[in-house]
Amino acid sequence: MYKVMVACGNGAGSSLMIKLKVEKVMKEMGIQITKMHHCAISEGKSSATQYDVVFCPLNFVSMFDRAKDSGVIIIGLKNILSEKEIAEKVIEAGLKK
Repeated sequence: MYKVMVACGNGAGSSLMIKLKVEKVMKEMGIQITKMHHCAISEGKSSATQYDVVFCPLNFVSMFDRAKDSGVIIIGLKNILSEKEIAEKVIEAGLKK
């Protein structure tokens, strides 16, 4: 079971679309999510350590270095709407056992 945050530049449209895709992919993979939140990068940077996994566009990954150092899994997406890429990154991150 994972607490998942999705962050994008403004925290509105893009993060909501990523959130819906991540929820769908993880459900199909049988991975349980206990908490799911989408927000702007500015909010995400300050609250990321409260989550197990953070999804964001690839160009924002470095914004979460502090959370990564705390053990949070940061997943950067090149194509934020690609369910295939999300699934591949989830497997690479070791979330699917």
